Amino acid sequence: MIRGFKEFLLKNNVAALAVAVIIGGAVGKVVSSLAADILMPLIGMVLPSGEWRAAKLVISKTVGPDGKEAINAINYGTFFGSLVDFIIIALVVYVMTKALIKEAPPAPPPPSKNCPRCKESIAIDATKCKFCTADLVG
Repeated sequence: MIRGFKEFLLKNNVAALAVAVIIGGAVGKVVSSLAADILMPLIGMVLPSGEWRAAKLVISKTVGPDGKEAINAINYGTFFGSLVDFIIIALVVYVMTKALIKEAPPAPPPPSKNCPRCKESIAIDATKCKFCTADLVG
């Protein structure tokens, strides 16, 4: 049973997937901190009001029986702040992925030759051209 489990782990790259999930979580925390603690305060300084994440559209205000005021509002500043965080995180993940994962070069085309009669590209071991049906013996 242990042997089968070990084969399962190695065959399906489960260990590599587990490491990727753990590293992904750690990178996510670092990138979230970069967005929230470094970039967003700088963006907040550029905008007219620094507290744009607290922006809201008040729909109604009510006073409860205990005398406390309850505000019903749409918190669009929080939404746009989360949207900006997402864009920054997506950009950082994209740049890191492009830097770490290199695309494999395209596979070379299969060997071919040109038909002496019609000049179309055909398989190297062809005996008859599939385009002009010329015999290629010799």
